Amino acid sequence: MKSAPEPCVFIVDDDEDIRTSLSRALRTRGYTTEVFASAQAFLEGYNPDQPGCLILDYGMPEMSGLQLQELLVTQGYGLPIIFVTGHGGVPESVQAMKRGAIDFLEKPFRQDALLTQVDAALELDTQRRAGRDRARNARVRLGKLTEREREIAQIFVSNPSSASSKDVARQLDISPRTVDHHRARILEKMCVTSVAELVDLSITTQLFGKDGPGAA
Repeated sequence: MKSAPEPCVFIVDDDEDIRTSLSRALRTRGYTTEVFASAQAFLEGYNPDQPGCLILDYGMPEMSGLQLQELLVTQGYGLPIIFVTGHGGVPESVQAMKRGAIDFLEKPFRQDALLTQVDAALELDTQRRAGRDRARNARVRLGKLTEREREIAQIFVSNPSSASSKDVARQLDISPRTVDHHRARILEKMCVTSVAELVDLSITTQLFGKDGPGAA
């Protein structure tokens, strides 16, 4: 089985001295790093399958750090970002944080402060990737349900308090025993042990869409 790639701390800064010093400091402490001199260079070299986080200079020519953040968010990349800047202000930091930045550090900053945020960013990336994997696997399992099983699963999730075999049988005009049979098959195919666990899976993975369990 192929092992997962090591998390990488990506550093994007147009100042070569800062790129070098940050990379050296992080590597000395055991982190893997990749450096880029511009936002465009990062976009050309970035592999979304590579776990990690991004240390991003706010004030760069051509494409600023904030513009790169906006592009990554728009494209659905959940890469955690730590901004560093020599001339950032409150409005810029507020805008960056609203878009999901981990922190906005003003140069010069203490290395231990940066390392704390890097650890937090890498942990967040691990959690996000695990969540995406769980959602992807859940959708694959959902695709294995028959049309009737999916219909019953949606009833279970939409209204757990009325998910007894008699309630579902009444809604679908079938026998409670048939519902019991479908329930067992649904739980088996979805790899859960109860309707409560199915509901939790649906909520955490948006299994039936963002608008609710009954969405298509």
